[in-house]
Amino acid sequence: MLILSRLLPPPPPPSPLSNFSPNPRIASAASHRLSSPSSDLLPPRCAAEGHAAERGHEFETGGTFYRSESAVGRDLGVLAASLQRRSGHQLRVLDAMCGCGIRSLRYLVEAGADFVLANDANDDNRGVIARNLARVSGEGRWTVSSNEANRVMVECYLKRDFYDLVDVDSFGSESSYLRSAMNCLKLGGLLYVTSTDGYTSGGHRPHHSLAAYGAYVCPMPYSNEVGLRMLIGGAMREASVLGYRVAPLFSYYSYHGPVFRVMLRLNRGKLLTNRHYEFISYCTKCGHSQSHSWDELSKLSCTCNKEGRSLVVSGPLWTGPLHSTSYLTEMLNMAEQLGWMGNGSGADLQKLLQLMVDESDPKLPFGYIKLDEVASRAKINSPPLRTMMSALQKEGYAVSRSHIATNAIKTDCPMATCIRIAKEV
Repeated sequence: MLILSRLLPPPPPPSPLSNFSPNPRIASAASHRLSSPSSDLLPPRCAAEGHAAERGHEFETGGTFYRSESAVGRDLGVLAASLQRRSGHQLRVLDAMCGCGIRSLRYLVEAGADFVLANDANDDNRGVIARNLARVSGEGRWTVSSNEANRVMVECYLKRDFYDLVDVDSFGSESSYLRSAMNCLKLGGLLYVTSTDGYTSGGHRPHHSLAAYGAYVCPMPYSNEVGLRMLIGGAMREASVLGYRVAPLFSYYSYHGPVFRVMLRLNRGKLLTNRHYEFISYCTKCGHSQSHSWDELSKLSCTCNKEGRSLVVSGPLWTGPLHSTSYLTEMLNMAEQLGWMGNGSGADLQKLLQLMVDESDPKLPFGYIKLDEVASRAKINSPPLRTMMSALQKEGYAVSRSHIATNAIKTDCPMATCIRIAKEV
């Protein structure tokens, strides 16, 4: 019945009181937990509350946690939502941890969402969220709730109230929401997941990463990319338990926070192989990285050291492409249609998307190589990035810049060859 229900046309947008049952122990629980566009439910505006603007939208921030630096992540989410809407799907969005509601506002206005459920566990934020969303025209297009995110998503699942996009902008390495988010997502829908735990992705709490994402992560020179792969791998594991599979459409790292964000598409059926769910190793002696399947764990070694004592191993992690080339190309086109290209932030977004397109070359392996590490091993000054990339391409290697680290490259060239080429340029 559950699978059949996902193939049926989606239910009409729920009324503000239909999604949640009032708590019989609390008087007027429904009015306490939910807000609709009705102005009589909006608390009076507080003069001390802060205000901000993003992509031409003015809104209140109040006492909520709001970072202007995260606007790029919201841009990417809106582009993905717009593509989902343009593909002919009805666009119903669940913003599970919405803060002040700017993401929900942008999904409604810029992506043309038919309905947004804006949830934040802090009931003190309800008034700010409701006032921000009240700027949107159209009856019944949004509802505000103030419950714990997992509870909201589980209730949606139990009511067979499925969504086209579920956005969970969580803190730390909180992964308990993954399964409940997938359960309330339509097949073919989008799941936008988050981690802000750079300490764990840096390999400093391997038992914590094992508990949260099922991966034992150790320190590696490309730890910020490991953070994205750890997040994707954890989502893959949860999807497999439910009989689904997920595929990354784009993966975005931002140094502020830091923030790791990945957009995944959910479909029925498990992965046919574990080809991209493997262990990765880094050799501290020669700097070479490689992937290992589960049945190779008992015989790990590096070409420079058969005993394998210099290997640092992490995993299992996602080792496939971080992005879909075709999807990013569509995002670039959508950004141009929205008028987001040009000077300032538009140029930055265009540059980011183009870097991601370059990174999505299937010839490129996981990880990146910092040119400072190449220079240190070669005992030379760090070579210019463009010069190094050109030299690698002339020798037939695939190479691109990394959107994660500025002075780093992604390439299928082994470290030993990179050192030789660096000495020659």
